[in-house]
Amino acid sequence: MAITLNILLPLFCLIAVGYVGRRRALFDAGAASVLNRFVVHFALPAALFEVVLRSNWTALWQPGFIATFGIATLAVFFAVLFVRTRTGKPVADATVDAVAASYSNTAYVGLPLCLLAFGEQGVIAATLSTLIVVCLLFTVAVVLVEVGLAGRRASAHSMLAALGRSVKNPIILAPLVAALLSVLGAEIPQGVASFLQLIGQAATPCALVGLGAFLADRPVARGGARTLPLVLTATKLVGLPLLTWWLARSVFHLPPSLVKAAVLMAALPTGTGPLMLAEFYRREAGPTATTTLLTTACSLVTLSALLLVLPA
Repeated sequence: MAITLNILLPLFCLIAVGYVGRRRALFDAGAASVLNRFVVHFALPAALFEVVLRSNWTALWQPGFIATFGIATLAVFFAVLFVRTRTGKPVADATVDAVAASYSNTAYVGLPLCLLAFGEQGVIAATLSTLIVVCLLFTVAVVLVEVGLAGRRASAHSMLAALGRSVKNPIILAPLVAALLSVLGAEIPQGVASFLQLIGQAATPCALVGLGAFLADRPVARGGARTLPLVLTATKLVGLPLLTWWLARSVFHLPPSLVKAAVLMAALPTGTGPLMLAEFYRREAGPTATTTLLTTACSLVTLSALLLVLPA
């Protein structure tokens, strides 16, 4: 548990900074929104651009792992989306909830965890998981939000317009441009690369401080208001890892080391991506913020247990 605590403690501290800063009026009422807009429009696109651009595509070709983690992630996403829309939730809002139940914090928790558990080989699993989450899951989510906002009576023209707006979203556009440059073998100047690295490193700290400030402005959830975050948390920390384990063992027959890596990636707490999605499209962010906090806290126990029980 000490290993997991060392990885998660900085995340809790950043959330606490935002919470205390807002409660003591060091930040004004718009602090969370300003920080989130900075992350969505600048820091997160830069981070995604850098991840995609520096990826070694040959080393990353692990079809069994890709299929296992990708199918499990999308299956949970669409299952939650289906349930939420069936209960009357608009597609755009249901999509945000679905992302909260399936978006693993692969970059800032998964990478150091895999390095500790598997050494340098763990970097491949963490990088693959990051690409699946940010380039596949997030792209699908953005498109669905755009389509949902187009309305029930959306025509083919408005649907195409929604897809066009999705591509213009900086979180989607940045990795697409990076992938194109990578395929073409293009290199960016060192000064530009350093700038992208610097601003990209600000994504998680700013997002977590913003999360803390956001939580400080909200009353404690009571009764039924607690149910959704608890269900999303259980789905993320229990449902997704179980499905991933079954796919890895029984369907794709991965070796034990990849089974363990895939399950650990699936069991990671929810990242800040869903909160950024809610902020960008001005959807209700309360359940997502609470889910991010709960999964981060509970994963201290669940990740520690998985590290002990899963075979190496």
